[in-house]
Amino acid sequence: MAKAKVIYECGACGSKTPKWLGRCPDCGAWNSFVEMAEVPQKSSHEARRKNTLAQEGGPTPLTEVQVGDVTRYRFAVAELDRVLGGGLVPGTLILLGGDPGIGKSTLAMQAAAKMARDGHQVLYVSGEESLPQAHMRAKRLGMLHEGILMLAEVDVDHIRQQVQRIKPALLIVDSIQSVYCPEIPAAPGAISQIREATSRFLHLAKRESIPTWLIGHVTKDGAIAGPRVLEHMVDTVLYFEGDRGHPYRILRAVKNRFGSTNEIGVFEMKEDGLQEVGNPSALFLDQRPLDAPGSVVTVCIEGTRPMLVEVQALVGTPVYGTPRRTCTGVDPNRVALLVAVLEKSGGMQIAAADIFVNVAGGYRLDEPAADLAVAMALASSFRGRALPQDMAIFGELGLAGEVRGISQAETRAKEAVKLGFAQVLLPEHNRASLASPRKARFIGIRRLEEALDTLFSRG
Repeated sequence: MAKAKVIYECGACGSKTPKWLGRCPDCGAWNSFVEMAEVPQKSSHEARRKNTLAQEGGPTPLTEVQVGDVTRYRFAVAELDRVLGGGLVPGTLILLGGDPGIGKSTLAMQAAAKMARDGHQVLYVSGEESLPQAHMRAKRLGMLHEGILMLAEVDVDHIRQQVQRIKPALLIVDSIQSVYCPEIPAAPGAISQIREATSRFLHLAKRESIPTWLIGHVTKDGAIAGPRVLEHMVDTVLYFEGDRGHPYRILRAVKNRFGSTNEIGVFEMKEDGLQEVGNPSALFLDQRPLDAPGSVVTVCIEGTRPMLVEVQALVGTPVYGTPRRTCTGVDPNRVALLVAVLEKSGGMQIAAADIFVNVAGGYRLDEPAADLAVAMALASSFRGRALPQDMAIFGELGLAGEVRGISQAETRAKEAVKLGFAQVLLPEHNRASLASPRKARFIGIRRLEEALDTLFSRG
């Protein structure tokens, strides 16, 4: 009998080599190679042939493809349905990632309970919890239902047999790192195991038209299952974000073949599970300090939803020789750029000071429309003067100090006025096309110096 050939696989990028290496030549990761036996070519070919999606009779013209009425299942949870693009599509494969303890299993159990209450059967595969542990968690959350079928199994083939026998309306696998394929000579959680298991669940979902929900853990770098080897295989990738020290969670779609990738869902973690937040703006501004220098409210757009968030800045004297830069919720490189613009165009010598920038509530600002708000927060803290409590600020800041127009300015301004803000500082390019309402005043500016004079001029 021939001895199995030993190869080494990188746990970060999945590359293989016949000998162990200290540093991966493809991704640069150190000490990432794991010893494993090479898969025989015959068994690998048979596994792929058994899981193929090819139909009999050859290719079909696109115009002759039979398409029935696709009915999305709605969970009646507006935040979840919005992120999914309007509901759950039959046969879709969803990958839900997030930090440990963030609420991934809780969200999946709530979705299963909702489908079970509507008369559907859900198969929940638990590869990390025993059945008594899963029962205790569901009981604590008030989600016990006979329509949720629990299966404590890690063998992909056994899971597939049960799915084909039961034909559930939804399959949940918790988690993809815990299941394995018997013919793959690698430990569960290895790149080859995760890739092959996901491929089989994909074929199962498409063939049986069963929506499948895979739960995946993330690494320190924020990637699901190490590298992003699964994101191109699934239909939808959802990330559950938030700080475990805060009760608020943000569900974000980074890939969605059946909906937008710009929508987010906001939830609040409570004792009985996750509760949707219908008005995130009020949530993020709930504990805003009064008359505090360095506090500014800006309006961001997530998909079709405008949201008001608070930007906080603190400019202080450095204790040590090197000034500190700490940014939470904003890109530190963008903050460094704004500091340089404030020095060059605004005449503020703050580059040698300690600078701390934070977005309250654990939210993250990724769009340039928040530039002006961050710059005004830094200027407010540096000068020790609070900005008007009833003012919202948004606009993009250029390197020459010009304030550039942004998209959906009317939507942002209307949301600010709706929540009681009487003043809106925005680019003049956008203000010229807006009509100021009776209860608010729109202030258009063209340059950074004009914004500083408007907010901090003693006259």
